[in-house]
Amino acid sequence: MGRTLFVGDVHGCADELDKLLRKARPTRVVLLGDLFTKGPDPRGVWSLIQEWDAEAVLGNHDDDVLASWKPGKKLPKKAHRWLAKRPVTLEGRHGDRPWVAVHAGVHPRRGYRATTREQALHMRTWKGRPWYKAYRKDRLVLHGHDARGGLIDLRPRTLCLDTACVKGGRLTGYLLEDDQVVSVPSRRAYR
Repeated sequence: MGRTLFVGDVHGCADELDKLLRKARPTRVVLLGDLFTKGPDPRGVWSLIQEWDAEAVLGNHDDDVLASWKPGKKLPKKAHRWLAKRPVTLEGRHGDRPWVAVHAGVHPRRGYRATTREQALHMRTWKGRPWYKAYRKDRLVLHGHDARGGLIDLRPRTLCLDTACVKGGRLTGYLLEDDQVVSVPSRRAYR
């Protein structure tokens, strides 16, 4: 049986990502965006992505990396090509439970298929309140982008996995088949 691990905003925290992957021992890894910026080791994150054959959705900081790309020390050209091919959402199903992975959010009334690129990368609120409080669809939305809120567990509707690792919090993941949240502490605050 497979073990799918969804991971919140990594932000260049390669040591913590390595510890989380070794703790969870997944067969499939889906990163929820914001992979390389802010933290100490974007190349280390890239190495782990390759080692674990990780998938990812694009985050707002990833979009900024693509827009301001300059080949150099931080990331190799191969990482840029890989990042440029990332979708803004991934969807799937575990048994009778459908899910969608996105960085920021989905359209709370019409669902992920009606979600704009802007919403997928940046949305925090919908009509003045957190979008996930207005979300009423059946598909579980796994997302990040809300470090201020921390782990926001509204399963079976939504699960926010951004627990501010780069700011000294934790790096958090979700094992789909086990329906289990797992995390490791940050080594320190990097920003």
